[in-house]
Amino acid sequence: MAKKTAATKSKVKYSKETYSYWYESMLLMRRFEEKAGQLYGQQKIRGFCHLYIGQEACASGAITALEKDDKWITAYRCHAHPLGLGTDPGAVMAELFGKATGTTKGKGGSMHIFDKEKNFMGGHGIVGAQVPMGLGIGFAEKYKGSKNLCICYMGDGAVRQGAFHEAMNLAMLYKTPVIFVIENNGYAMGTAVKRSSNVDDLSTLGESYDMPSFAVDGMNVEAVHEAVAEAADRAKRGDGPTLLEMRTYRYKGHSMSDPQKYRTKEEVEEYKQRDPVEQVLKTIQDNKILSEDEIKEIVDKVKKKVTDAVKFAEESPWPDGQDAFKDVYVQEDYPFVME
Repeated sequence: MAKKTAATKSKVKYSKETYSYWYESMLLMRRFEEKAGQLYGQQKIRGFCHLYIGQEACASGAITALEKDDKWITAYRCHAHPLGLGTDPGAVMAELFGKATGTTKGKGGSMHIFDKEKNFMGGHGIVGAQVPMGLGIGFAEKYKGSKNLCICYMGDGAVRQGAFHEAMNLAMLYKTPVIFVIENNGYAMGTAVKRSSNVDDLSTLGESYDMPSFAVDGMNVEAVHEAVAEAADRAKRGDGPTLLEMRTYRYKGHSMSDPQKYRTKEEVEEYKQRDPVEQVLKTIQDNKILSEDEIKEIVDKVKKKVTDAVKFAEESPWPDGQDAFKDVYVQEDYPFVME
């Protein structure tokens, strides 16, 4: 199968509401993550913390291309996706703080944000583990006869896991409604893609399984939207999965403990010239989609959301010690007695 590239179409083909959503959601992700990084430095957030700064278009563009009943799953860089889907920023921040009001009651922390109401099936800390899980979620939707799909995100490092290839094979075998998204930010922790594989064009990895596979400009929200919309249409027709390699970049380290000695400041600055938030803002301003007052209103709204989220997390209670024994097992009524 020849490799295809998803092209960006006309910049002003979407509604004012869509551009407003893209700008507000990506700005919220950016400001939330910046604040999280600051709070981590103050030791109010502890443990692992992986920021999404620079990759916002990969989430926002996909959200506008999918339906509310579609399912989402991703890896441990998982704060932005639920924020874009509408999860309360206060609940996400409280989870980062380890508070009882967090999305997983303070038990999951940064790497395990979940929101069942938004069909966000979570961030997962084991590299690549979410890939066969995403396949399973998609298979469940097909088994139930729904028209829903699962979009499954992973990093470029996760594609080196054997489970990735097993999932690709089964997804095509059963024509499962799943969209596999590789967020290729160039580095698996500190290892560049070219240092871990002879194949650095990750969009070709689906071709071994005859899976439609595309490279996408992950720094451009319109390109992401178009590629995901096309993949969703394919899945909902019953034609099976798609692999999308979203070529993006993270401005911060792999995690907050990453000194980033494997790349130059010049490289980071070069990618910032194509910043996804600034790109969509420029499109809005150049085409007068929103007035300056409307843009300021969005900026102020986002600032308040982040401020309120921090206040909520600060004032929330810590979990009770006994809560450690809750949600460990699911109580089931079996038709037999175990002796």
